[in-house]
Amino acid sequence: MTISRRTVLGAGLAAPLLASPLLSRPAAAQRANGILRFGLSAFPPNLQPWVSTGASAGTVKMLTHRSLVTYDSKGELRGELAESWAIDGSGAWVFKLRQGCLFHNGEPVTAEDVKWSIEQIAGEKSTAYMRSQFQGIERVEIPDPRSIRIVTKEPQATLPTWFANYNTFIIWRNSTANEPIGAGPFRLAGQERGSSLSLVAFDKFYKPGFPKLKGIKFIVYADENLRNAALQSGDVDMIEYVPWQSMAAVEADQRLKLDTVEGPFMDVLFNGTKPPFNDARVRRAVAHAIKREDIVKVAFFGRGKPLEGLPIVEGTPWYDKELAHGWNYDPARAKALLTEAGYANGFQTTLLSTAQFGMHKDTAEVAQQHLAAIGIQCELQLPDWSTRVSRGSRGQYDMAIHGVSADNNDPDGLTVVLDTSLSPTHGRSFKVDAPRTVAALAKGRAEFDQAKRVAIYKEMQRAALEEVPLVGLAWREQGYGMDKGVKGFTNLPGALTTSSGGMLEETFFG
Repeated sequence: MTISRRTVLGAGLAAPLLASPLLSRPAAAQRANGILRFGLSAFPPNLQPWVSTGASAGTVKMLTHRSLVTYDSKGELRGELAESWAIDGSGAWVFKLRQGCLFHNGEPVTAEDVKWSIEQIAGEKSTAYMRSQFQGIERVEIPDPRSIRIVTKEPQATLPTWFANYNTFIIWRNSTANEPIGAGPFRLAGQERGSSLSLVAFDKFYKPGFPKLKGIKFIVYADENLRNAALQSGDVDMIEYVPWQSMAAVEADQRLKLDTVEGPFMDVLFNGTKPPFNDARVRRAVAHAIKREDIVKVAFFGRGKPLEGLPIVEGTPWYDKELAHGWNYDPARAKALLTEAGYANGFQTTLLSTAQFGMHKDTAEVAQQHLAAIGIQCELQLPDWSTRVSRGSRGQYDMAIHGVSADNNDPDGLTVVLDTSLSPTHGRSFKVDAPRTVAALAKGRAEFDQAKRVAIYKEMQRAALEEVPLVGLAWREQGYGMDKGVKGFTNLPGALTTSSGGMLEETFFG
């Protein structure tokens, strides 16, 4: 079958043509000029520096903006706009700014810019992803032009990781809402709405020799099969979210390479503002009703593993074998919980997902079948990704399927999915009551002693198994596919894989 542009547009896909002789010469020219062509899975709903709109948008933002810190190729914190950070004698975090950092308009990055950015994120009318965390900051002081002293209302052992989140950037303090000015290694040079974005290297970036590319052309392939076909045909040099059904083919192609890690996971989210999901017993029934092995097979072609508890990585100090299976597949237990909650005959509900990503759709369909077996009849709702994000943030759903990573590999990185007291976002249950889980998370981030933190986070897991702020479904491998000539890129370990886009500043053709 020949896929024409008319066929692509008729299918409603904002994607370029597959390979053709007419495209091969321009593609080769772009590569020779140091332009990486990257197949993006979704066009960013927006590029606001502090608002969460998914990992694809995060990839672009990580390249056009910078924060105080980020992660290196091993997943360890490294300095960016800040060259060092430490706790002072009073328990405040002090960051020392790196000299020579400039915004894209040529203005120097100052302590005033950092203070202003923090205050905007924490503001009462802020829609920032990290707003609630930043409201734990009592005040920001500027002891000298290169120092920022952050005084928190309570001890915050993990505060530096806040600034490594790809929704927490430092921007020029005179930026406008529609034109945030960052200090990243690339500048946004242009975009075709729904189709592509072009970045060019910022020639005054503060790291000598970086970025190594002259530019990046992000081309949107909302259809995962077209995205993979574009990689295999040579229309792009690299793609995110290699479809699981295509991973073996990418591995077998001598021209390509696949870089996967296990860290992201799939889960079920709930709207806790109304029956039946304001009842933890109903949420626990959902947790015991779904056979995770089926999701791993159907949605991920075996490239993952069941997740029957919270997404705590096996082999870490926080992992507990018994707690890891606290939501084991047990349909009889699920039915008993429904009966106890007053729903012996089940009920009708809706299950929000998206058809834009096969993993979301396939996971939703498997969950729908298993829930039906215990009497929960779900109507699937499968809008495009932007609509899924919008409805999730507004609580316009009963249950929802989501795929996500923790913010980092510390248990506190799960705050973004478990702390239902935070501002609403598409990747967290909507106003579910989970006070013990929330309290344990707060206790853990206030504790600096490692042994005590281990005990606290096991307490947190026990609370979450009962309160069910989410239902874990499956760990999944997540992969980037690329031409073997693409060098320097690292798929970050574990939960950090969704922050790997920042590694494109180190990527080059070799």
